[in-house]
Amino acid sequence: MLDRLRALEVLTRPEHPDLTAALARRWEELPAHVRTRNQMLGKRTAGCEGTHGVFPRCNLACTPCYHAKEAQRVRTDGQHTLREVDAQMAFLRQARGPGQNAQLIGGEVSLLEPDDLAAALLAMQAHGRKPMSLSHGDFTYEYLERVALDPRTGRPRFEHLSFAGHFDSTMLGRTGIRKVEREAQLNPFRKAFCDMFRRLEEEHGVTSYLAHNMTITPRNIDQIPEVLQEIRDYGFRMFSHQPAAFVGNQARWKERYRSFSTDAVWARIQEGAGGRLHDDALHIGDKRCNRTAYGFYVGDRYVPLLDEDSEADRRWLDSFVAAFGGMDFAAPPAVTAARTVRALAREPRALPRLAGYAARLLARAGGPVALVRTPPRAITYVMHAFMDAKAVRPAWAAMDRGETTHADPDVRATMERLQACSYAMAHPEDGRTVPACAQHSVLDPLENLELMALLPA
Repeated sequence: MLDRLRALEVLTRPEHPDLTAALARRWEELPAHVRTRNQMLGKRTAGCEGTHGVFPRCNLACTPCYHAKEAQRVRTDGQHTLREVDAQMAFLRQARGPGQNAQLIGGEVSLLEPDDLAAALLAMQAHGRKPMSLSHGDFTYEYLERVALDPRTGRPRFEHLSFAGHFDSTMLGRTGIRKVEREAQLNPFRKAFCDMFRRLEEEHGVTSYLAHNMTITPRNIDQIPEVLQEIRDYGFRMFSHQPAAFVGNQARWKERYRSFSTDAVWARIQEGAGGRLHDDALHIGDKRCNRTAYGFYVGDRYVPLLDEDSEADRRWLDSFVAAFGGMDFAAPPAVTAARTVRALAREPRALPRLAGYAARLLARAGGPVALVRTPPRAITYVMHAFMDAKAVRPAWAAMDRGETTHADPDVRATMERLQACSYAMAHPEDGRTVPACAQHSVLDPLENLELMALLPA
């Protein structure tokens, strides 16, 4: 009886104690300049996670390609994928607690057999991760249905699936359009991707969260607004943009990628969004790496979730974090209700501040009549700026030696960004997590050489 009460007490805490400890560790690891009032890393999340070395091969050719050239010489093997995913996710659960977002990423996820992809996602869930599959989206509805449904019963084996579809004109070899001159040519393929998941929900009740990834180069930067305006209502919930970096296969580096700034990219994203993006309302890691703006549309009107100029909104964010911390709201209703009561009890200012915040948000949205007339649609805009391999290598070498700073200002700046990384890969064999930029720049080429011997294509 006593054990059951203890288990119930832990279950109804806003944060699992393992997550509380992981968040505290992550906060202490952050460099001083990102430990700000509006920093969510180490307060709300331990950071996103990704797999590595699980299926490095892809069947499209991209310029640039972030994978080392040896990746194409490694065959996709379901059993290897499952072993690696299980080991990496088990380590992440131990190191970072439950409820974190994890990406099933490598080469092309849809090269896995449907049952192997499903098994990998189920393993991630079993280790307390919220999995998202990253894909170029060039697969059929029949493939998606075979992933979603149990072949023995024909019933869904998932209630919900998250996929990120990568679509841009740097990609070569997509079925039905071998080469792309302008981004608009890909819009039918973007829509078809969303329509597959809409059909899956209609026919089988499996809901989805869809993200849209887009690599940005000098050739397509000015096309961002047109793309966002056209595909806004297709069904994507997140639009993520990655300015191209000199990482991976050097034979695929075709342009002067650094001829524009990240500010220029964000300006085009804001133009496409049709409203001001409040990316300083909250930060996730270092702003030189990540910009995130949460909001929703009421008709064509974009409404920011938080106003970065509002001190009252900042106070509400303070109270929200103090009350809920890393609480996972995707739990059974009774558990969520109990956690919410305990969260509000530990931060009494949260309720009155919530009331004020709700009134301000309602006013920004145009009032209750506008929301009744046009139900809101949540959209998140993101930019991730990966670093060039030549910058990462000396910084990671210094960090590997245990150094925390560097005399060279460029190396020091790169070290700061790596220390504040919000996207990491698990290395159970070393007992550590590795920032994605270090993984791709330093470790992937060596891992792929080993995989070529283990899994020759």
